[in-house]
Amino acid sequence: MTISVGDRLPTTNLVKATADGPDQVDTDSFFKGRKVALFAVPGAFTPTCSAKHLPGFVEKEAELKAKGVDEVACVSVNDAFVMGAWGKSAGAGDITLLADGNGDFAKAIGLTMDGSGYGMGIRSQRYSMIVNDGVVEQLNVEAPGEFKVSSAEHLLSEI
Repeated sequence: MTISVGDRLPTTNLVKATADGPDQVDTDSFFKGRKVALFAVPGAFTPTCSAKHLPGFVEKEAELKAKGVDEVACVSVNDAFVMGAWGKSAGAGDITLLADGNGDFAKAIGLTMDGSGYGMGIRSQRYSMIVNDGVVEQLNVEAPGEFKVSSAEHLLSEI
């Protein structure tokens, strides 16, 4: 079942790269009591994700926060080391990069895609959402191969 506006995010674990190594992040704690702009990409270092998706959120982070967002986070079916390296190479600064290495979060919210034809296996679909205290307030899921509704600009226009 695909997650919808009004649904509570399921309890899963993600991983964040830190200076001390990978750090487990449970979704209940991460989203509790605050508003998070969450966006997902099929893969770190992939063309659209690196050229448009992440840079757009880096550029618009202050505007999102000015509209009441407490944190901007990106999730991808990659490991924490790849996500950490991608964040550094992209100058992602205050964007929290979360690894969904096994795709458990993507599966739990019903937003997977099959990239096997490109040697990528099961990945996350591209989307953006506003999560308020663990509940989805806004959800923008891209059609396959597109980059329109999951952008930072689109998310800002919806808040």
